[in-house]
Amino acid sequence: MPEDRKVEGVIQNLSVQRNIALASLGRIARAGVVNRAQERAIAAQQVEELDIKTPSLVQKVGNLSGGNQQKVALGKWLAVHARIFILMEPTQGIDVGVKFEIYELIARLAREGNAILLVASELPEVLGLAHRVLVMRAGALAAELDGFTARADDILRHALGAQDVADQPR
Repeated sequence: MPEDRKVEGVIQNLSVQRNIALASLGRIARAGVVNRAQERAIAAQQVEELDIKTPSLVQKVGNLSGGNQQKVALGKWLAVHARIFILMEPTQGIDVGVKFEIYELIARLAREGNAILLVASELPEVLGLAHRVLVMRAGALAAELDGFTARADDILRHALGAQDVADQPR
């Protein structure tokens, strides 16, 4: 799931139904014709499971809140039963309530045995969700930390290439 949901995650002028079903077209289309009943069923299931707030499945995604747009973007990949998820800043620009819903979803996906690659710049998000933390600096791997024992100052020290974060200029 890309970092910029408005540009790369969803198609703003398409409906919730079409956006969610996009990744499933290979399964629900024959000879270029989309089975609308299957498309509707796939979308309805994701709207219910993710608690997407929308007046209808035909609502344009661009008219939804940022958090609900993010849920639509996630629902598209959940609908294809993906087992590997690459999530780029999955809670960027959404309200706190939806953030926690997405955190719970990520944790559930991991518990179910899915692989999650979470790219995040918010330290509380990384510390709360990651089993393993890979810290990047200048485009290279600076450190690999255990997600259960990593601390914010450990991550910052490696990200900044510093011996002690407290010694860094403020």
